[in-house]
Amino acid sequence: MINHERLMKQALDLAEKGAGRTSPNPMVGAIVVKNGIIVGKGYHMAYGGPHAEVNALNDAGEHARGGSIYVTLEPCNHTGKTPPCTHRILEAGIHTVVMAMSDPNVHVKGGGAVFLRNKGLTVIEGVCEKDARNLNAAFIKYIQTGRPLVTMKYAATMDGRIATQTGDARWISNEKSRHYVHQLRHANDAILVGLGTVQKDNPSLTTRLPDIEGIDPIRLIVDTHLNSETKAKVFHLNSPKETILVCSEQASEKRKAVFKEMGIRLLEVSTKNQRIDLDALMTAIGHINISSLLIEGGSQIHSSAVNSGIVDRVCCFIAPKILGGDGVPVCQGPSKLLMKDSLSVNNITVKQFDDDIMIQGDLSNYNME
Repeated sequence: MINHERLMKQALDLAEKGAGRTSPNPMVGAIVVKNGIIVGKGYHMAYGGPHAEVNALNDAGEHARGGSIYVTLEPCNHTGKTPPCTHRILEAGIHTVVMAMSDPNVHVKGGGAVFLRNKGLTVIEGVCEKDARNLNAAFIKYIQTGRPLVTMKYAATMDGRIATQTGDARWISNEKSRHYVHQLRHANDAILVGLGTVQKDNPSLTTRLPDIEGIDPIRLIVDTHLNSETKAKVFHLNSPKETILVCSEQASEKRKAVFKEMGIRLLEVSTKNQRIDLDALMTAIGHINISSLLIEGGSQIHSSAVNSGIVDRVCCFIAPKILGGDGVPVCQGPSKLLMKDSLSVNNITVKQFDDDIMIQGDLSNYNME
């Protein structure tokens, strides 16, 4: 008997290879099977390029005729940057389509499956659906809301500090944890930090991976009054992705002119309680096709992000260290007064990187059905 789940998990593994390269499209993998043997594999390699089904069918060639295709997302039945995948599946002579999930775009959902069934093909839906939705959580949220999926990442000591009282944070987490963070940067469209992080750490906010050519994220610096130092590294990088300064609409015109002359893009956003309104910012960056955002601090940005309700996921690295006194907390600012009002993190996964423990889970109530 054919193990649909085993084959779909292989297609999901292929899909993940497209991380960082397909946005704002989803990551999709496909496998062509005939007589129980895999005869073709493919995945969506880059935005604007051939879809996974086309790559898998090209790989299979004539062996695809009379076979089945396993695909992690419903085949498209419309023309976008590429022709409809449903037509290519018909041309290849496939008789069964096994898919993990329907297209989350309400304007096209079900169209591919209906078209293929009407042409006489067998269509099986919902195989490893939860895994497929988790893989493309950013695409699902973006296509349904126009806003990015937001992950808040931080490393903390066992007593909950992300830096010493002097601001020193190098290094709380170990090398393996930091490597994983660069994988997160590679997979996300953009990274966001506050002015304080730029002033204290002078980071590059680029992706550095030894085993693959990593994709840099767009760098968003929240600087309400444009007090950033023009010599900061983040403004002078050899990177294909831009650095954007997020400022108040009331920021100094003189400072705006300084950064514009440097070629730095400014994104003017409304304020709330004299700080950048992060909720409004999410809508603004959605308009420039940012579908996934990684927030890396500092503590005031973390606090604002949590309290504004924009955080979907939390990725927390706990290092086996204790400061034993004052230091910078994960979230600095007003907090809930009663434990019963605290926010719950759900769907927890735990990984270990040598002595560090990473806890990841969902914070928002956003429903990606």
